[in-house]
Amino acid sequence: MQVLELHSWKVTSTEAKAIQTRLAGMVSQDRSVTPPKLVAGVDVSKESLDGVATGAVVVMSYPQLNLVETRVVRQKVTFPYVPGILSFREAPVILAACQQLTTVPDVILVDGQGIAHPRRLGIASHLGLLLNTPSIGCAKSILCGKHGLLEKDTGSFAEMKDGAEVVGVALRTKAGVRPVYISVGHKVDLPTAISVVMNCCRGYRLPEPMRLAHLAASGVLSSRGRPRATAVLSAC
Repeated sequence: MQVLELHSWKVTSTEAKAIQTRLAGMVSQDRSVTPPKLVAGVDVSKESLDGVATGAVVVMSYPQLNLVETRVVRQKVTFPYVPGILSFREAPVILAACQQLTTVPDVILVDGQGIAHPRRLGIASHLGLLLNTPSIGCAKSILCGKHGLLEKDTGSFAEMKDGAEVVGVALRTKAGVRPVYISVGHKVDLPTAISVVMNCCRGYRLPEPMRLAHLAASGVLSSRGRPRATAVLSAC
């Protein structure tokens, strides 16, 4: 996959926030993926003591969810941990993994926020713009916005609002477990985002591409989808 050069990564926190505000105006909330044939999930592990993080991307067929490709990259993290601008810390290692792909996904599921972000540019939107690819935010916690009562049944959802603006939904992907928080990343609409996430769930809270990407980034998934012994491509 190719990465667009929309900004420098060597910026201050203040500059990063200004970049987010500028890029937010470039995000599309219109559906452009109909229907996807390949869906990717991305994730980043916590960095080691020497400041090296592991980023992973897993590509699966859709809707069959057969594993197509896995790429894992270890890379030095240089941007500080600052809430609200974590994409400047985590996106570079994810992008490095995506650049190793030989297949091009039609949509990317991201463990993080899309427009459900104070400046409307979470990591899912940021990656979608940089990769010029439809993306969906599928976060495990809320960064901004509130939602009402959510039914316990699988597939139930409740709108999540920041003020008067709908920024996403709380979605029950498995009965009896905590919801995930879905928001538009880039080049998708909210109904499409909900549908793709639900179609990617296989009995777990997280959609399968994201779940496998998490396992790959943690070093417990092989390139063939088997536990442990993941081959790592170094990008240090």
